[in-house]
Amino acid sequence: MGTEIERKYLVEGDAWRALARGTRYRQGYLSRDRDRTVRIRSTGDKAHITIKGPTVGARRLEFEYEIPVGDGEAMLDALAERPLIEKNRYRIPHGAVTIEVDEFLGENAGLVVAEVELQREDQAFDKPAWLGREVTDDARYYNANLTAHPFSRW
Repeated sequence: MGTEIERKYLVEGDAWRALARGTRYRQGYLSRDRDRTVRIRSTGDKAHITIKGPTVGARRLEFEYEIPVGDGEAMLDALAERPLIEKNRYRIPHGAVTIEVDEFLGENAGLVVAEVELQREDQAFDKPAWLGREVTDDARYYNANLTAHPFSRW
């Protein structure tokens, strides 16, 4: 059984851009139920299906499996809720953690959020200056909610 422990922050400025190259992500939701989400994600030559339980603090159950990329693309095109989430993800090693910066595109353009996966909820890490306000507990920033309420409509 997988457990995800993740903290989420708004990103300030552009200093992070020089630290990594971005990878284009395309993702959509087959279910955005409060108690479970089912997500399809493609990154060009790979696709995954991910099932996540409800978030409690910074923790939730997570199960992720690689699926054939053609199946993933077909599910995104025919079954996923609209709008799809499109973003560039930058994986930035920073001390003992990796910070994933998501620069959203499409209907969520202008939003830049960073996620830090941790081993424990109380795990401390050195935050770079460009990591802004924590939004872990603000459901507006959940990717599943950005489908129903895109950033461009806030």
